[in-house]
Amino acid sequence: MKTLEIKGYKRANLGKSDAKKLRTEGRVPCVLYGGKEQIHFETPMINFRELVYTSDVHYVDISVDGTKARAILQDIQFHPVSEIILHADFLVLKDNKPISMEIPVRTKGNAPGVAEGGKLYVNQKYLLVKALPKDMPEEIMVDISKLKLGSSIKVAEIEPANFEFLTSEMVSVISVETPRTIRVVEREDEEDLEGEEGEAGEGTAESGGESEAGEAGGEGSDES
Repeated sequence: MKTLEIKGYKRANLGKSDAKKLRTEGRVPCVLYGGKEQIHFETPMINFRELVYTSDVHYVDISVDGTKARAILQDIQFHPVSEIILHADFLVLKDNKPISMEIPVRTKGNAPGVAEGGKLYVNQKYLLVKALPKDMPEEIMVDISKLKLGSSIKVAEIEPANFEFLTSEMVSVISVETPRTIRVVEREDEEDLEGEEGEAGEGTAESGGESEAGEAGGEGSDES
């Protein structure tokens, strides 16, 4: 697992006004928990750039006034409008204690269904995984070399290695679907075919009616 370093400083005041002041200065109020005691600290918002604004996952080496710990980002809160980071929680890692993380999904190989005109969809960009820190994968690699048109790969079909999936095994992770334009064309072709069959049937019925009328008229002429 990749690791980033974040340096911070203990917060002297824990009130809302102090937290607001930190944010206006471009700093983020944080909490490190899971160790002997909770540590409230603050760190520049720029330190989150490689941790949050990426599809990769990382462990975090946190250093706060001489106290060091390896942790994971457990929770983060953003402002609903400005999207600046309001608060972040970090959980201390322990070698013998499992953790859960959302791990990115990657693909390998070429799907035959795409060559047939289908479109590849990664329905789940992340899967929730539980493992010991040493066994936590950086990514979930999914082989799509047998994925045909109209088929999908579910969580149950992905073999875990020293970890377990917390995402439901019935969830579709990757699929190859027929593009909408092709489906529309196929439907129109079917409708045209049905229309041609209907017209042929109507033509047969009309011909039959004329024949019967002709026969009836002929019979009347003979009688007269």
